[in-house]
Amino acid sequence: MATNEGSEPANAYISKRNVGQGEGYDKKCIFCKVVNNEMGTEILHVDEEVSCFRDIKPGAPHHYLVVPTRHVGNCKSLSKEHVSLEKMVEIGMEILQKNNVLDLSDVRFGFHWPPFCSVSHLHLHVLAPASQMGFMSRLFYRPNSYWFVTADQLIQQLNSKGETN
Repeated sequence: MATNEGSEPANAYISKRNVGQGEGYDKKCIFCKVVNNEMGTEILHVDEEVSCFRDIKPGAPHHYLVVPTRHVGNCKSLSKEHVSLEKMVEIGMEILQKNNVLDLSDVRFGFHWPPFCSVSHLHLHVLAPASQMGFMSRLFYRPNSYWFVTADQLIQQLNSKGETN
């Protein structure tokens, strides 16, 4: 695809791929419906493993959700075999860069812990710039709180589980 380097918004990378309603699809899950193009949501990235789209209630000027393309439950029951959290973070970084977010030190990547998940499909919150988040967003997405864990912390926890098993 020809692009006008540096000036195209992330919506230039939309994929219209339909992942189907087979294994890994939960018909009651809103994020499964989004990834399956049933909701009319702009999909910024989709591949076999992960998909990305904008959060409908943004907590920062740039607020994206990166989800497994196939349904995976919440992060409390997650194991390293379910999905690559590192790939989810990588795609979040790519989407930020495609949207001209250049200060990657002013970002927040993380997951809500149950029971504080509004949707039971695993989803990574990608927020930038974190310094521009409002009071309530700073509270909802407070790093390593009882209800929100950073991607780095969750990856460390999964890696330590793998070392002890």
